[in-house]
Amino acid sequence: MRCSGRSVFSAVQMMMLAVCVSSLGQASSPKIPAHRSAIVLFDGADLKSFDTFLKSQGLNSDPEHVFQVENGVIHVSGRDMGYIITKKTYQNFYLRAEFKWGEGTYGSREGKARDSGILYNVQGEQKVWPRSIEFQIMEGGTGDFWMTDGAALTGKDGARVTGPAGSAMKIDRFGKGPSENVVGVRDPVGEVEKPHGEWNVLELVTQGNDIKQYVNGKLVNEGTDPSPSSGKILFQSEGAEVYFRDIKLYPLK
Repeated sequence: MRCSGRSVFSAVQMMMLAVCVSSLGQASSPKIPAHRSAIVLFDGADLKSFDTFLKSQGLNSDPEHVFQVENGVIHVSGRDMGYIITKKTYQNFYLRAEFKWGEGTYGSREGKARDSGILYNVQGEQKVWPRSIEFQIMEGGTGDFWMTDGAALTGKDGARVTGPAGSAMKIDRFGKGPSENVVGVRDPVGEVEKPHGEWNVLELVTQGNDIKQYVNGKLVNEGTDPSPSSGKILFQSEGAEVYFRDIKLYPLK
């Protein structure tokens, strides 16, 4: 309706608009349990909270600088398989981190969908890849669960999934569409990542027997009865250039 050249909203219309705006805000805000102050795992200056591991070099040997701190972010070249891993173990926490893709793909992943991940509840020997549950970071598949080397989780549908020794099994994120293992692919149905080169927010809540994974404020996966239920946390180098920043862990109350 128009009057004197200006749009006029009734009180009812204004109220409906406010409800819509409020609902949108709620949809993009994860329900994070009460927690304590942040443990800053990466402060933009150094990797003192982490050890490094590379398949070709072993522990804390990185002559080719696969992992570097540049301009306040962690630059992962992706040129060797490996990870940075926390020196401490954690249980019952809220983890928040941001990532964005670089350009390069290398080795067995050259030309394929860019791939990385956050592995948590990491137990056992240092290797590629240790027993753990993974918050998958992958073009077309960010938000999937992967259970690696004997780790197990019960999905939202009630099915128990266990990763075989030396291998892994996954649980797709909610609403996932078809995907192709090629660089730059995006989910045509349920994409949750922002466009290439933009920062994405990843949030993970492990509380008792429940695990929730969020991408850019949206709940994308949930599981129960994780095994292991505690451990270290690692950030992968898996054949793709990727950047991480603002990595904070909040112990739950």
